[in-house]
Amino acid sequence: MFHILTETLPSNALELYTSQDGQRSAELDISGKWTTLAAHSPDDSILYPKRESLAEYFRMRFGLNVTYNDWINGNLSYEQRARWLSDKTAAGAGSSFLPSQAEVPYRIRRLDWEIQETDTFLYKHEIDRAQVAIHPEWGQVIIGRQGIGLGRGTIFSAVDIFAPFSPLEVDREWRRGIDAIRIERNISSTSSVELIGAFGQTWEQSALITRARGYIGDIDGEILFGKRAEDTMFAGVISASVSDAEVHSELAFFHTHELQADSDILSNDHEVIKFVFGGSYTFNIGNGLTWLNEYHYSGFGLKNIEDIPTQSLNEDFMDRIIRGDTQILGRHAIASQLSYPFRIDLNGSLLILQNPQDRSGIVSPSINWDFSQSSSLVGSFFIPWGDKPSNGIIQSEYGGTPISIFIQLRSYF
Repeated sequence: MFHILTETLPSNALELYTSQDGQRSAELDISGKWTTLAAHSPDDSILYPKRESLAEYFRMRFGLNVTYNDWINGNLSYEQRARWLSDKTAAGAGSSFLPSQAEVPYRIRRLDWEIQETDTFLYKHEIDRAQVAIHPEWGQVIIGRQGIGLGRGTIFSAVDIFAPFSPLEVDREWRRGIDAIRIERNISSTSSVELIGAFGQTWEQSALITRARGYIGDIDGEILFGKRAEDTMFAGVISASVSDAEVHSELAFFHTHELQADSDILSNDHEVIKFVFGGSYTFNIGNGLTWLNEYHYSGFGLKNIEDIPTQSLNEDFMDRIIRGDTQILGRHAIASQLSYPFRIDLNGSLLILQNPQDRSGIVSPSINWDFSQSSSLVGSFFIPWGDKPSNGIIQSEYGGTPISIFIQLRSYF
């Protein structure tokens, strides 16, 4: 996910209880978001019956954080969200930017319920976190519904396999919770090994990953191997500080249970590779101008974007899209982002995202204003270029994306 914010607003948790010795406590975090997305779609009556559309999104999140003592604590997060569309065809207006309504992977039970649904209105609520963390001297154990992020990538990732963010998904601040257990044991002061089990309704929908990580000086890395759904995977991640710059890379190999329609650079019908190379540097200009660049290759992507209508009938391909196995539809993507803090309360960024295969892309300038200690206003434009869709067929990855204006009010209580 690309970040409009260069820093996060401080959390103003409501203190519910604190014991006399200060060891036990309970705090309540309340967060709310109101989002407006206006879109002007390409001239294709099949994909976009109405070119002008409007969508409104609302989220309210309650997070209960409980500390029992120094070695055990827990978290429970409950969220309500609503979506209103100007008409039932307006869902496409936000399909590239806002989270889909797809079921979250790696959940034994959804714990996600609909309150009301019509053609243009959807109101749901869910339990997104329910976890207990134990902190023995040798490491930590986390059990329950939790958010798990892997890798070093900022915009893309080759190893973030649990409900990852989409590169243009600006609405979802919280990583979706999955049902998992993590057991991490410290090997030394600079290294550890970890077992991650993420569970779906069947073994084929579950994951079991072993991770070893550590650092030496300015270099840190990790190795991952195990099963992800019905795939076997092996991956490596490394990042380092080089002079005043930061560089990072991720490389992952997957052995898939199904034949791949388009073999990737490994030229094997069951072997797929993904990798990310990137780096960032902050120039000594004004308050500090940060430039981030990343390149992403995904063997799960399509060689030809025009094949989307055919591949949409491929159940295995669609399962991977929904699960987040690939963050892009094509094979290649390049991202470049400039971020600048104009003031302590005013931050700006400019993202350019491109598909070098079909030469399509999106440029997105954004601004974030923290107008109080607990509230902020975010504004973004999304301006695509590339071949437009024709007769309902997408001709390029980003060329068919609507021109959009995104405005969001965020509050943290």
